[in-house]
Amino acid sequence: MPAPQALAIFGPTASGKTALALQLAQHKRIEVISIDSALVYREMDIGTAKPTSVEQATVAHHLIDIRNPDESYSAADFAQDTRRLMQEIAARGSVPVLVGGTMMYHKALVAGLDDLPAANADIRLRIEERAARLGWPALHAELAQVDAVTAARLPPRDSQRIQRALEVYELTGRPLSSFHQRGDEPLVQLAVVSLEPEDRSQLHARIAQRFADMLKAGFVAEVEGLRRRWTLHAGLPSMRCVGYRQVWEMLEGQLPESELLDRGIFATRQLAKRQLTWLRSLPDRQVFDPFAPSGLRDALTASITACDAIETAAA
Repeated sequence: MPAPQALAIFGPTASGKTALALQLAQHKRIEVISIDSALVYREMDIGTAKPTSVEQATVAHHLIDIRNPDESYSAADFAQDTRRLMQEIAARGSVPVLVGGTMMYHKALVAGLDDLPAANADIRLRIEERAARLGWPALHAELAQVDAVTAARLPPRDSQRIQRALEVYELTGRPLSSFHQRGDEPLVQLAVVSLEPEDRSQLHARIAQRFADMLKAGFVAEVEGLRRRWTLHAGLPSMRCVGYRQVWEMLEGQLPESELLDRGIFATRQLAKRQLTWLRSLPDRQVFDPFAPSGLRDALTASITACDAIETAAA
């Protein structure tokens, strides 16, 4: 098996990935590449749990604050930028460490992306209007009629991915699943350290506490400020991020303020569930329970060992 070119610290949201990377930086010369589709946006700090300025000064971070909230950043952009960054970091004598949990970014980097059609604003608007009338579960059922493979892997309320799958079908006449037929040989070799809690209730408690802390820290005011400074709408990738979508709905009067906390926690738990499902599909990952007594210590040891192997292969 080819030697790894980078270390990846993966895990569901709120599992301690950033903390592990910062600990690793005390032992190895590393630079962090964020693999998080929310952290790319400027001024979105509270709701993304973005690493603080102190944390970013402790170790170099890349692909954070590189887009405005009214802009997009695709998985293809991420793959291209990350391959370039990996080469630049290695040339500086450091180890590239990918930290995050955005599934599509990982797929684009490791497996590549098919030549999918660009987004079409008119088609997306029509799909959103139908969803407003019928509900996303109804559109999920429509998707199942034309692309059963994609529908089977998507929750009935995963509006962003259901919309994209229907859009691709309308644009091409082909199911989205028919585009995903690449070979199994990875384009990039990663040594994967995965933080996966055995007791899901501990992760849920941490998610709940973190979302409550975000609200206390001014999350709603952050979104209000974004809406004043930028021309935003609910369909933008930035406002589809977990947490931001729920705050947006509250500010639009679509969600009672009294339900914001529970809805935000639920959406974050659903995200974590999808991330754990994705992680279980990754081959050759090393799994550690971040909430076990020695979990993070063992994950740190494995990360140091992986960095040693990457350095040796690059020498």
